[in-house]
Amino acid sequence: MISSKKFDFEIENIIKNAIREDVGDGDHSSLSCIPIDAMGKAKLLVKDEGVIAGIDFAKQVFDHVDDDFKVEILIKDGSTVKYGDIAFYVEGRAQSILKAERLVLNAMQRMSAIATKTNAYVKLLEGTGTKILDTRKTTPGIRALEKWAVKIGGGENHRFALYDMIMLKDNHIDFAGGITKAIDKTKKYLKETGRDLKIILEARDLYEIEEILRSEGVYRILIDNFNYKDTRKAVEMIGDRCLTESSGGINEKTIRKYAECGVDYISSGALTHSVYNMDLSLKAV
Repeated sequence: MISSKKFDFEIENIIKNAIREDVGDGDHSSLSCIPIDAMGKAKLLVKDEGVIAGIDFAKQVFDHVDDDFKVEILIKDGSTVKYGDIAFYVEGRAQSILKAERLVLNAMQRMSAIATKTNAYVKLLEGTGTKILDTRKTTPGIRALEKWAVKIGGGENHRFALYDMIMLKDNHIDFAGGITKAIDKTKKYLKETGRDLKIILEARDLYEIEEILRSEGVYRILIDNFNYKDTRKAVEMIGDRCLTESSGGINEKTIRKYAECGVDYISSGALTHSVYNMDLSLKAV
């Protein structure tokens, strides 16, 4: 995962760009009918159930829009919520509340959906020792938010982007001329450029597992689209040589069985690309 400094930079840019996109040259709906000095108070109302996420992000949005806001947080990120719960109160200039409202809701609704789904997967894995990972199958422009939500839900982050880990998948291997050539070229590249990046390799069958194991320096092997029998065999072959990760169409019905094959990680794009937003509202009080 990227450094905390880089993560903070990503969040700051998300807020700046979202406000630019939404407000433009002014919130004319508010400017036209609400005095600039009018004060107001609003509550974040939960109209659904699941795991709440984005409370801390909402606080950052409010701070960005107006540093005179007073925010009273009642429910923390990662808490289980139900219909009728109030997550926080925000008090300050009415125009500022309305300016921040849509970004706060859009982000929190999606983050809460991701945290809820992730938490459901985490519970399915309890007792196995296997951890759930996200992927790069995220919404363009808000990856940091979605990966943050996975962590809040109890999952782990895979690489953040193309720059913070080497991941050699089927196309890389084929274009490079094979597994061994891909590994050798990667090691040479890392040495020549002075980069210290972990190497993950995707294997399409047991023969590719064998070839990967003939090389040193592989951090994790991605056991991709294997059945249960071959996954167990792959884990046995790999042993403690490196870490293992299963992926490929794994869902709620199959995730436990793959975990019981002994893999260290299971990665799932569904954590971020197949969720339904949690119903939340910001209501004046």
